[in-house]
Amino acid sequence: MVERQPNATDEEPIVVRPIAADDFARAAPLLAELGRPEVTAATTEHMRGVFKRHLASDTASLIALRGERAIGLLSLHIRERLSQIAPEAWIPDFIVTANEQGRGAAQALMNRAIEIARQRGCYRLVLESHYHRQRAYRFYAREGFADVGKCFALPLAPAKKPT
Repeated sequence: MVERQPNATDEEPIVVRPIAADDFARAAPLLAELGRPEVTAATTEHMRGVFKRHLASDTASLIALRGERAIGLLSLHIRERLSQIAPEAWIPDFIVTANEQGRGAAQALMNRAIEIARQRGCYRLVLESHYHRQRAYRFYAREGFADVGKCFALPLAPAKKPT
């Protein structure tokens, strides 16, 4: 399903649609802006494979476009929990490019993610957000998200470099 966000200006509307395999080149810079490792010539093939495997798994990830330009990405995973009858929807990656923040893309992506989670019978939608993303925290609160805990991370071995 493609969702078009109306706008009151002459600019092109925001289109939210499922992310596809041919969106890799559009998605990589958005993920780098979010703080994920930048895709380089040495890592492109490996990361393209990760991207394709992601799409083949139980995800419903979305991309937001204004015209042909990618302006946002939301990675939506549906996962089972041992303690719940229904699945949980999880957003580990959510980014709207800096020059598009506050212009409707985050709202459009989140609305579609919530709709998908409800359609899939999820009992809740959770997301992760780094401490420095205070503007995002305000958006999540407006959307009805509650701060229900902390996330702890244990760094393991350094990432293997693709050969």
